[in-house]
Amino acid sequence: MIRRAVLAFALTAALAGPASAAEPPPVTAQDHVLGRADAPVTVIEYASFTCAHCAVFHNTVLPAFKARYIDTGKVRLVHRNLPTQPANVAAAAAAVAICAAPGRYFDVAEVFMRDQAELRTTGAKPWFDAGLAATGKTREQVETCLNDPATRAALEAQIAGAEAAGVEGTPTLFVNGKPVAGYSLEALSAAVDPLLRR
Repeated sequence: MIRRAVLAFALTAALAGPASAAEPPPVTAQDHVLGRADAPVTVIEYASFTCAHCAVFHNTVLPAFKARYIDTGKVRLVHRNLPTQPANVAAAAAAVAICAAPGRYFDVAEVFMRDQAELRTTGAKPWFDAGLAATGKTREQVETCLNDPATRAALEAQIAGAEAAGVEGTPTLFVNGKPVAGYSLEALSAAVDPLLRR
C-alpha cells in the first residue's frame, strides 16, 4: 500500500532551464529548519535525496558544520528539496520526509543520505523502509500524508523556489541569500565567518 502511495506521489522535477540568479524565497513556517530561529546567519540548502554530492555534504561536511555553527546558535540551516534523477525516487523520498512527525524531518533526511549508496545494491524498498521508520509515524499515517494534495503542493513550492533562484544543480547553498561556490566546510566558513564578525 505504501509503495503504491509513494509511486502515485512521484513527480518529474527536471528544471525547465537556467533562470536568472536571484535570492531564494524567504524562510517560512513551512520550511524545515535546523538550529535557532534567531540565528544571525541563514544557510538555505537545495538538495536531492538521490544526489551523490548531497550525500557527501550531509555525511561528511554537515556534522562538522553543525557542531561549529548550528549547535552554537550562529547559523540556522534550511533544507529544501530539488529532486534529481531518478526524479520519481527523489520526489517520493522528499515527500516521506515532509510527512514525518514534527521534529523528525532531519532524522529522515539523515537516514536517506546515510543509506543512499544502498539504492544501487539493495533497491529502493529497504531504503524507503528505513526512511519510513525514522518518520515517527505509522505507515498508514505516512500513506495518508503522501496522498494529501498539500504534500505535493509543499514539494512543488520548493521546486518552484529553486527555479526562481536560478538553482541548476544540487547541492546548492545560499548564505543569507547569496550563493556559495561549492559545499565544502571551507567554502561555507568563508561565506559565514565575515557575517558573524559584523
